Amino acid sequence: MHGITTIRYLTTASFGFGAAGLLADVLSECGVNRPLVVTDPGVRATGLADRVIEPLSGSAPTWFDGTPTNPTEAAVIEAVEIYAAAGCDGVVAIGGGSSIDLAKGVALMVTHPGSLLDYAYVNGGVDRITTAVAPTVAIPTTAGTGSEVGRAAMINVGGRKLDFLSPHLFPSRALCDPELTLGLPPYLTAATGMDALTHCIETYLSPLVNPPAEAIGLDGVERAAGAIEEATRDGRSRPARWNMMMASMEGALTFQKGLGAVHAMAHPLGALDDLSLHHGTLNAVLLPAALRFNKPAASAKYERLRQAAGLDSGVDLADWISELNVRLGLPSGLAAMGVSRETLPRVAKAAAQDPAAETNARPVTEADYEQMLRASLGVASS
Repeated sequence: MHGITTIRYLTTASFGFGAAGLLADVLSECGVNRPLVVTDPGVRATGLADRVIEPLSGSAPTWFDGTPTNPTEAAVIEAVEIYAAAGCDGVVAIGGGSSIDLAKGVALMVTHPGSLLDYAYVNGGVDRITTAVAPTVAIPTTAGTGSEVGRAAMINVGGRKLDFLSPHLFPSRALCDPELTLGLPPYLTAATGMDALTHCIETYLSPLVNPPAEAIGLDGVERAAGAIEEATRDGRSRPARWNMMMASMEGALTFQKGLGAVHAMAHPLGALDDLSLHHGTLNAVLLPAALRFNKPAASAKYERLRQAAGLDSGVDLADWISELNVRLGLPSGLAAMGVSRETLPRVAKAAAQDPAAETNARPVTEADYEQMLRASLGVASS
């Protein structure tokens, strides 16, 4: 296996088994003496977050361990108050994409005036986010979102899942340690792994011209396709965990190309008040319908994806993803996740307005979105 390597691409990531042990040195490099540690109840309950923080010398750390499944404005406000009361000077995020995105929201709002909504992408917030963002160190405990090397945060505000986007939201440093994923349960391994695979596929299919990002995306597809079933079946497989965390990071590095229809639908579904839907699971369930819709616009790219995934030339990518979801034990469709048919028209309307829709492989109408959503309901809806 590889040792710890330093990768400088958009931000700086220390990657490899044991990378989390660099936290004290990295905080010193970032000038952070009193960090707010942001995590979620599940990660805190396992003792994983405390284990990462334990080597830090000095006073006891300040914690916010209330990150919800989908980060919310209310949680950001609560964490900001704790940060201010404790006199913190930086943020450490330990967890999945929700904790890291929430940490970005905190790092933004402890240094910027006004409300969180002022900085949303849809409100022209990109230009309002400055270099004043508090330093953040991101330590992922899942291999899925890649938010530790991403410039965006997704936060639920007023019933909408909004994108906060800026080069200043890149974490100052990322510590990507596959060791932290060895105990991840099979279902979460599968769901977060499909998130990573979806990122690599969807960004590769984006029509924007960025060959370096496409090369990274294809490498991520190869790693995820080759490792996700082994990582789910044998969570202690160090090679599989290493490759899944690398695929996760690569998926986020390719966000420069934009996303597409899968995320345009997943974002409003993740903002539904009456359900708490896991983002990676949504991506897995929605991906087959989006692949069928986009196929006419990207036949050459579909062949490259087949090659990267190690598939025969005649294999249908959408069918492959559907069958992979079954083997991984993921839901058969949106209906199995509790989504009702009556919800779909308003989700389709929101999807058509989502920023991710702008870079889909082909133009999508609201009616197209509703059709894909209906196709994604699954057998339980019939």
